[in-house]
Amino acid sequence: MTSPQAPEDGQGSGDPPGDLRSVLVTSVLNLEPLDEDLFRGRHYWIPTTRRLFGGQIVGQALVAAAKSVSEDVHVHSLHCYFVRAGDPNVPVLYQVERTRTGTSFSVRSVKAVQHGKPIFICQASFQQAQPSPVQHQCSMPTVPPPEELLDHEALIAQYLRDPNLHEKYRVGLNRIAAQEVPIEIKMVNPPTLNKLQNREPNQMFWVRARGHIGEGDIKMHCCVAAYISDYAFLGTALLPHHYQHQVRFMASLDHSMWFHAPFRADHWMLYECKSPWAGGSRALVHGQLWRRDGVLAVSCSQEGVIRVKPRVSESKL
Repeated sequence: MTSPQAPEDGQGSGDPPGDLRSVLVTSVLNLEPLDEDLFRGRHYWIPTTRRLFGGQIVGQALVAAAKSVSEDVHVHSLHCYFVRAGDPNVPVLYQVERTRTGTSFSVRSVKAVQHGKPIFICQASFQQAQPSPVQHQCSMPTVPPPEELLDHEALIAQYLRDPNLHEKYRVGLNRIAAQEVPIEIKMVNPPTLNKLQNREPNQMFWVRARGHIGEGDIKMHCCVAAYISDYAFLGTALLPHHYQHQVRFMASLDHSMWFHAPFRADHWMLYECKSPWAGGSRALVHGQLWRRDGVLAVSCSQEGVIRVKPRVSESKL
C-alpha cells in the first residue's frame, strides 16, 4: 500500500520519532488476511457506548478494499451504511468484492460481518492520477495554530479544576480523560463552562494520529483519515441541544468521504464540522479536513439517528 507520490511536506510539524509507530497502523488498521479478499479486523478502542466505533469499521473496510487494487490507483470516494451495531467482543470479518476494475476507475464493495450477518456495507472508488486544468477550492478558515491551543487532556483538566463544576459532569469528563483514543485533538475556541448551553451546531478542532506513519503510504493515510473522520462528528448536531435534552441513543446511519489531495494523517489537520439540519430523530453533518497549508484534503458527510429525552432542569454547574 505504498506510493511514490507524497503530500506537501510544508503542511505540518516534523515527524515524531520513528519508533513511535502509530497504533492505528500497527494494530487498528492491521488486518489479518484469511483468504483472497477476506480479512479479519480486531478492536483497539471501545467507546463508552460499548458498541464498535464507526470510524474503526470505515477505516478497516477501506484497508481491505485498498489491498485489492493496484499500487497506482488511490481512493477518491467511499459511501457506507451502518446496518447493525458492532459487537466489541468478537472480531469483524471483511469480505471484498471486486465490482469493477477499469482503466481509470475501479470500484470495490466491502461487507463487514459479525455472527454471520452484515453490520456494515461500503463501496469505495479508486482512480489513477489524472491532472486537469479545472481546479478550485474554497478557503480554509482562519484559526489559531495547534501549537497555541490546549490538547484534549489539558482542556479536560482545566474544566475539572473548576470548583463549581457539577459532580455528574465531573464524572463524565473523568471517564473521557481515561479513554485511550489513538488520535490527538486540540479544540479551536473551546467553550467556557458558562457558555456550554449557547452553542451553534458547528465546531473545529485540529486532529492527527498519535505516533508516526511516514509520508510514502498514501493509501494508509486515507485509511487513518477514515478512522479519524467519525470522531465527534455526529455530536456536532447536538451542540445546541445538549443542555435541553439527554441523549437516549445516538448512532451513525451512513458515512461518505471524498479525498481531494494527498495529506499526512500524522500531521495536524483542521477538522471543520457543521450540522445544517436535524429533525425526525436524525441529523446531518458535513466535515472538511484541511492541511495546514490551506489545501482541502478530505470532505465528509454523515447522517445519524439521535433519540433524546428531556433533561431534568438543574444547575448547569
